[in-house]
Amino acid sequence: MTSSQLLGLGTFAYLGAAVLYLALFIFRAQKQLGLIATLATIVGVLLLSGGIGLRWVESYQLHPGSGHAPLSNMYESLVFFAWVIGVLYLVIEFKFKNKSIGAFAMPFAFLSMAFASFSFDARAQAIEPLVPALQSNWLLFHVVTCFIGYAAFAVACGLGIMYLCRNSLGRNAPETSIWNSLPALKVIDDLTHKTILFGFLWLTAGIITGAVWANSAWGTYWSWDPKETWSLITWFVYAAALHARFTRGWGGTRIAWIAIIGFVAVVFTYYGVNYLLSGLHSYGGP
Repeated sequence: MTSSQLLGLGTFAYLGAAVLYLALFIFRAQKQLGLIATLATIVGVLLLSGGIGLRWVESYQLHPGSGHAPLSNMYESLVFFAWVIGVLYLVIEFKFKNKSIGAFAMPFAFLSMAFASFSFDARAQAIEPLVPALQSNWLLFHVVTCFIGYAAFAVACGLGIMYLCRNSLGRNAPETSIWNSLPALKVIDDLTHKTILFGFLWLTAGIITGAVWANSAWGTYWSWDPKETWSLITWFVYAAALHARFTRGWGGTRIAWIAIIGFVAVVFTYYGVNYLLSGLHSYGGP
């Protein structure tokens, strides 16, 4: 079996998990369905783990002496992004014992895998030798730290949407409404804040390691490349949210909206910059 086949199976496992969590939430299905959804997520994470690991091995088989971690282009980063979301969501589910969060988090993981699988042709998914600028161990640290942060922000965005739905649609709804089956607003708000804080710390580490990598590749820590500029803008969005939380006590709908707006900035930094703005990170495209 090849890495592509494992990743393809992982995509379907994530699809199954997303559908099951949504069905569990909308139709209030049997608890057994929740267990199947969790198992589908675990299977998806394991398949992606195997696919990423096997792709890493294949890179050494195809290019002896110049193999590399599968984190060098848009396709590989999307796969890793989906893998981190799955792992992070499982941690949250096991810690908070609430599967309704899966209906707002796992669709992000599936969409990432679906986009990676169906938006890039075989050439874009091929394993290629690294260009000179990417031949640095700092690349591994930079991509891993950034995408753990991005995945946390994706989950925070899902939690923000959950909060707004619970607050607006569940306010005047009967107790039997599906919106009132969601966790209490205080719980969602606290979880959103903690997830943003977790992502912010990783994004900060990603920007620092990226600066070190840039210095080793181009001889400068910062060059105001569009990707760097938008990374800084994204960092300021979340920094402002956390500052307002600690100093002004911001919470509720404000933090929920910032979680959504911040993730829009993440998506543009991650995807939009590569396609709309030229710069040093243009090799990150397909």
